[in-house]
Amino acid sequence: MDDERVDIVDKNDLVIARMSKREAHEKGLLHRCVIAEVIDSEGNWLLVKQSANKQEPGKYVSPMGGHVRSGEPLEEALKREVEEELGLRDFNFKYKGKCIFNTFILNRQENHYFIVYEVYTDKKPVLSHEAESYKKFSVEELKRKLHHSPEIFGNAFFPIIKKLYPQLISPHS
Repeated sequence: MDDERVDIVDKNDLVIARMSKREAHEKGLLHRCVIAEVIDSEGNWLLVKQSANKQEPGKYVSPMGGHVRSGEPLEEALKREVEEELGLRDFNFKYKGKCIFNTFILNRQENHYFIVYEVYTDKKPVLSHEAESYKKFSVEELKRKLHHSPEIFGNAFFPIIKKLYPQLISPHS
């Protein structure tokens, strides 16, 4: 929904305004999105391949990413989005950190304040229309692919990895 309202935040995540998601995107204003990295009991990462109608079709990205509605508690946004995009309920999760993703896409500047969580589950996801498929990557495979085939990943995945999981791109890990 482009008309849902979101909080506009500053670089310290303090709310400075409220407006429609559409307007926030049109103006390139910083607003919150919850992101989930889904990890199973064996340490494998679940990534989804974006559908043809998404911004980066065919690229692997975090399996869940969605806008936080104005005034919505972050954990409620996480649970809502994980259920909508992966069909999962009753999962364990942990806050991982924050980063800003600023990109030019669809002929406009978009500016997202990512609030990243890890979701722990062995349940099989039920994908929404936003993803065409999923794949589980072992940590070693993910490191290899990030190093040798970075083009298979969507641009939004890299600020998360660089800031919150640098061990996945470090040549010495």
